[in-house]
Amino acid sequence: MAGMRLLGTSGIWHEPEEGSVSRSTPGPEQIATQWARIRGRLQQDVGDVEYRTWLKQMTLAGIDGEEVTVLLPSRFLRDWVRSHYGEKITRLWQLENPAIRRVDIRVGHGRTGLAESLAETPVPEPVSVIPPSVAAAAPAADRSGARTTVRNGQDERGGLLDPRFTFDSFVVGKPNEFAYACARRVAEIPSSAGFNPLFLYGGVGLGKTHLMHAIGLELGRRTAPPINVMYMSAETFMYKFIAAIRAQSTLEFKDQLRSVDVLMIDDLQFLVGKDNTQEEFFHTFNALVDAGKQIVVSADTSPSEISGLGDRLRTRLGCGMVADLHATTFELRISILEAKATRAGAAVPAKVMEFLAHRITSNVRELEGALNRLIAHANLFNRPVTFETTQEVLHDVLKAHDKRVTIDEIQKRVAEHYHMRLGDMTSARRARSVARPRQVAMFLAKQLTSRSLPEIGKKFGNRDHTTVMHAVSRVNELMETDSQFAEDVELLRKLLESQ
Repeated sequence: MAGMRLLGTSGIWHEPEEGSVSRSTPGPEQIATQWARIRGRLQQDVGDVEYRTWLKQMTLAGIDGEEVTVLLPSRFLRDWVRSHYGEKITRLWQLENPAIRRVDIRVGHGRTGLAESLAETPVPEPVSVIPPSVAAAAPAADRSGARTTVRNGQDERGGLLDPRFTFDSFVVGKPNEFAYACARRVAEIPSSAGFNPLFLYGGVGLGKTHLMHAIGLELGRRTAPPINVMYMSAETFMYKFIAAIRAQSTLEFKDQLRSVDVLMIDDLQFLVGKDNTQEEFFHTFNALVDAGKQIVVSADTSPSEISGLGDRLRTRLGCGMVADLHATTFELRISILEAKATRAGAAVPAKVMEFLAHRITSNVRELEGALNRLIAHANLFNRPVTFETTQEVLHDVLKAHDKRVTIDEIQKRVAEHYHMRLGDMTSARRARSVARPRQVAMFLAKQLTSRSLPEIGKKFGNRDHTTVMHAVSRVNELMETDSQFAEDVELLRKLLESQ
């Protein structure tokens, strides 16, 4: 960008060409100070949780005359920050530098030039100090990505926490932003009012375990004096309890559980039908909460929907903060793939990411696993990632995720939902009571089948593919602005996928 004030990758100041920048343009040190103050004011205005969720990953690319360029790592974050914070960021820049007229927020990966120099400029915020004794007790991160245990205090009490599952590596989108913000809040202020217990629920592979590990890692990393964190699956809890009974050491088991500051139990649904284990967990739960200690629990459904769970325990679990992680959207899956590819340093074409995001929709773990497999194949055989190699390498994965829902089934289900005649799906009628359900059916046909746009149009009365494109676009727009409409479409999608 001509005239932009940048720092070279070596950190040496490069003067722009003569006449391209006025003498009043601030130097790199002044820009760094201005950017740090702006970030500090943003954090103060929006709060720590909101700042860390949406704004912490911003980096400054440079200043070109009256325009500032800010980078974010994904399209989702860029769009969110543009719409929710764009004006505020512009106003703060104008307060710092009246010459600034516009802030351009773009997608950018990696840190070069000015972004590299300014990215680590500290934002005014509380500083956590880990005592040297605790730092010495904590194991170094395993560079191979293997699991490691966070040690809190003098002894090793918790389960295994994966060092890869941090808040920074969690990709945030609309389906999981509330759960993410709640987890951040607990990591920052354990046992805060309204967040104890924190109950996370959602389907397989949507990020519940990732958030629990992130909470544990954050508490182990930032807190001084150290907090004792214990993480385990419900199944492990049960086995430990049974082992304590057999060894006649239940008192030691109870003392160990009730001496922690934060207890995290993953996959609570596995305690269903285990009455004695549920009873022990209930008493442990009460003892910790009454003592002001934090409980974090995850399950595949909400407390009220876990059949076989005792009423007392269900009530206690629902008295704090209950946060769900919805099924991922196409946009979130794209963001996850982009982040994963960036961390791996792999060049993956956009059309390949879009293809994977369309085909693997139910499980983030499988989505990431498919990308890992694709990247590994490319590295092993020194071949670029292409659409053709993707289909070749992932043929078994893609076959398992073939969408078996037919357009006929979609038309029938949508017609029943909107109380219209099935024949109107293919008729020439354009009344809104007919046209809108027909658009929903076209949208679902695009989402749930592998049919092309012309094929979908043909099934709807030989309509042109542009009509299908318009229907998909229109339904997406309405889902953004009309929550009731969005719920209807989501319900229809779930009904069709479950049949």
